[in-house]
Parts: sequence; structure tokens; C-alpha cells
Amino acid sequence: MNNTDKIREAKKRWLEKAENSSMKRTGIKFTTISDIEVQMLYTPDDLEGFDYMEKLGFPGEYPYTRGIHYNMYRGRLWTMRQFAGFGTPEDTNQRFKFLLKHGETGLSVAFDLPTLMGIDADDPMAEGEVGVCGVSVSSLADMEIVFKDIPLDQVSTSMTINAPAAMIWAMYLVTAEKQGVKFNQLRGTIQNDILKEYIAQKEWIYPPEPSIKLIVDTIRFAKDYVPQWNPISISGYHIREAGATAVQELAFTLADGFAYVEACINAGMDVDEFAPRLSFFFNSHLDFFEEIAKFRAARRIWARYMRERYGAKNPRSWMLRFHTQTAGCSLTAQQPENNIVRTAFEALAAVLGGTQSLHTNSMDETYALPTEKAAKIALRTQQIIAYEIGVANVIDPLGGSYYIESLTNKIEEEVEKYFRKIEAYSSNGSMLEGVIKGIEDGFFQREIAESAYRYQQELDRKERIIVGVNEFVEDEPVEIPILRIPPEVADKQKKRLAEVRATRNQAEVERALAELKKAAEEDQPLMPKILDCVRAYCTLGEMTATLKEVWGVYQEPLVF
Repeated sequence: MNNTDKIREAKKRWLEKAENSSMKRTGIKFTTISDIEVQMLYTPDDLEGFDYMEKLGFPGEYPYTRGIHYNMYRGRLWTMRQFAGFGTPEDTNQRFKFLLKHGETGLSVAFDLPTLMGIDADDPMAEGEVGVCGVSVSSLADMEIVFKDIPLDQVSTSMTINAPAAMIWAMYLVTAEKQGVKFNQLRGTIQNDILKEYIAQKEWIYPPEPSIKLIVDTIRFAKDYVPQWNPISISGYHIREAGATAVQELAFTLADGFAYVEACINAGMDVDEFAPRLSFFFNSHLDFFEEIAKFRAARRIWARYMRERYGAKNPRSWMLRFHTQTAGCSLTAQQPENNIVRTAFEALAAVLGGTQSLHTNSMDETYALPTEKAAKIALRTQQIIAYEIGVANVIDPLGGSYYIESLTNKIEEEVEKYFRKIEAYSSNGSMLEGVIKGIEDGFFQREIAESAYRYQQELDRKERIIVGVNEFVEDEPVEIPILRIPPEVADKQKKRLAEVRATRNQAEVERALAELKKAAEEDQPLMPKILDCVRAYCTLGEMTATLKEVWGVYQEPLVF
């Protein structure tokens, strides 16, 4: 009898004793949030035939399961970001300076809903939303104020913007230009991921095909002129926030990533010219070990597909680099101070999973944008993890755990099943075609809705416990300060926009917009034309409206 057989036999005897034990059962459902069954105990026989070099290897080397850098956090800690932006550009500029003063190492811009939808602050559709969920940016004049006295060659900036990402990025580039900073000195990321908007967040403007062309155009421009910039952050965060499981988040996000890779290759780019600057954005939820396994599986899957399916030769093209944000949907309005604890564990999972940058949510975000005190506590959470508890000292400390490795393998297996379903929508196995047709068919939306419903049923049956929500409930008033956006913010933004329109060269505006429209009609590169529009102080709404004339507006098909 070999050693594995001995362990299996001993485990069988132990399991019989454990199952027959008179110990009380809790009634909790012993599965991950992705509904993967969790055994009571994991032993070497759960990893029978496990090939260390194939599945793990070493940090900084293929398949990157253990991390993308040779020395990980011993060489450089993750970038600590706080998602910030509210009210007027002046308000956000002040908050950025506050965060930088208290140790933040990267800026992350939140935009309000009108900006996310590509409309100006004075548009009737913007009524009641200006500056509420982020900063209001309608023109270059606003962007210049957001980053006033912040040297853009010395900070890394992330901007969460999708449908009008090219226009907002152009405003940032021109702001840097006016500071005397060259494009090749800029570091940062634009989210620029439209596919997940159709799947989950629903902040689109144009139909999928022209939207993807615009993204390909920004990727090409970054490759040629802004080489340190990540022109897309392929985002699973919002897919997870919509109710997806960890497996669905990973499968749908990687499928979107492969779709963009195929779109760029189809546009004539060599994969190794652009792939090293693709980045990802994941959610870190409450199922601690599943999240760690998800991040590890993500790197392994991406590396394998980029090398074997898409023929990338450059090892940097195989590396999945990602930002993480703790799960907003896990925060509760009840007993909001508990959110500090939830966020700490989610942040720890991201670090143990090898993230490159991290945002920690604030305890008050179920009510409003965070106050300065709440944002500082969230930032201090990251700093305590980085400097006080020792987890940054060793790379992938849970690597080799029977449970973690088994769970990583299982997540990879379940993700592959979803890939096959997505490819089935394509006539030739194309992930790009499969994702677009899957969106049009409502496949992703149905899968997420079913998972969200199952999770809610588990909470209702108390198979899962949320402290303060379905157990340990208290009837107590909420006594935390709330950030409120005054109506004067909208008035101030409308006034500034009127001043921009009154003082700019209108003939130059009309010329730039006409050139943008012509480039869209003739399928020419758009970024140079968008930059010209921004330099002429064309507004965000004017630029997006110009492209609507050519591409139209997307209408979501009925799914349910």
C-alpha cells in the first residue's frame, strides 16, 4: 500500500467517526458562495497527481499562480488607492490632497452618473445627479481643477469610466500636457471595459461593435504614445456586485479579456505589442479562501490562454496584473461599524491572493460617499495589513495548502465550463463573437440573476449568516456622519460650463467636432480627433452626441 492509499484509508476511518459524532450541527450551508461543496478536512489525497511545476511553479515565472513578481511585496507593496471623487472638481481636488497627505500612493477617480453616461452637467437628464456619486466633469476646465497642483508625472491615477472613457482620458492627457508633462511619463489606468457594462452595470452609450472599436483605438494609442498607461481594466468587480459568484466573476471577466485580445489582433496588432498593458479589476468578497483561490486561478488561466491560444511570446503578456476593491455589496446599512471588519478580511484576501493595487471600502458607503474619517480608517486598514501583521513578508503563504490548491483547481475547472458555454454562441469558437452574442441573448444576465436569487434564498433560510442582518440583529439608531452633496454643486457646475461655452473659440469647436464625426464615419483612428476636441474645450456631451449621430444608441433586448 503506497502512502496515498494509507492516507485515504486513514481518512475514511476518521470520516466515519466524524460523521457519527454526536457533535451539534450548526445548520450552516458548507459551500462556497459559488456553491462549491467544502469538505470537512483536506488531505494529500485531494491533490493526487498534483504537478508542482505545472500548477504552481515560482513567483515571477509561468504559470504565475504564486504571483507575477519574483519578490512580490518584499520588493514593492501593492499600490494603496481610495476611490474618491464627489461634488465639484474643487471638492475632489481637496480630497485627493488629503489622501496623498495621509499616505495614499495612487489616486482613483469616481465620476458622477452624468459623466459616466457621457452627458453634461446642464443636461436635463443630469438633474439631481450632478456630483452625487462622484465628481462632475463636463469639460477640460473641470479636469484641470480636479488635478490642480497635483504633479501628474509623480502619481498613478486610476479612472473608473467606461462608455466615454476615451473622452475623459483625453481630458487627463491634455491636463498633463498643460502641466508640461509628456504622455510617456504618465502612469495609470482607465477602466474602459464596455462589455461588462452590457453584462452587469448598464452604463453604456453605443452598441457593442463600435464601442469595442473605440476601445481598440485607445489601446493602440496607449501602445504608441502613453506606454506606461493601462488603457483598459477588464472588470469583474461590477459583475460580482450585480450578484455573480466568484466563479462567474472570473469566467465572465476573463472571457471579456480574451474578447478584447481577439479584437486587437483582428485590428492588426501583434499580441505582444499590447497585452503587457492590459490590466484587470476584481472584487474581493467575504468567502475568504474562495477569493484567494480565485485570484490564483485567474493568473494561471490567463497565462495559459495567452501563451497557448493567442501565441504570446513575451512573458509580460502572460502576466495577469490586477487591482482589487473590497466588496461594496457585502457592506450593510445595519451596524455599519461592522463593515470595517468585513473590509479588513476582504483586503487581507486580496493581499494573500497577490493583488497589485487595492482599494478598501469605507464603513459608511451603504449610505453615501465616504466622509474623510471613514476614508482614513479604510486607508489605515491597508497600512496595518502592510506593515503590522507580517503577511507581506512571504510570497503566497497559503500555497501548498491542501484546501487552497484543491479549491484553486476546482475554480479553474468551473471557469472552463463557462468558457465552453460562451464559445458555443460563436460560429468558430471565437470568444469575441461568443461574448457579444451571449450578451444579446441575455446569457450572462440570466446566469447572474439565478445566482443572486439562490444567495438570497440561503440568507432567508439562514444557511448563511450576515451579522446584524439575518442574525444578531439590533434595533439601534445609526450614529455615523453622512456626506451630503448640496444642490449648490449643480449650480456651480452649470455656471462653469456656461463660462466655458462663452469663452471658447466656437469655430474651433465646430471644426473639431466635424473632424471627429468624419473620422467615425470613415473608421479612422479617433483618439487624435478626440484630443483635438478636448483642446478646443468641446464638452463631454458634445463629443458623445457627435458619435451617437454615427453609431446610434444601444437598446438592451428584453431578457426576463
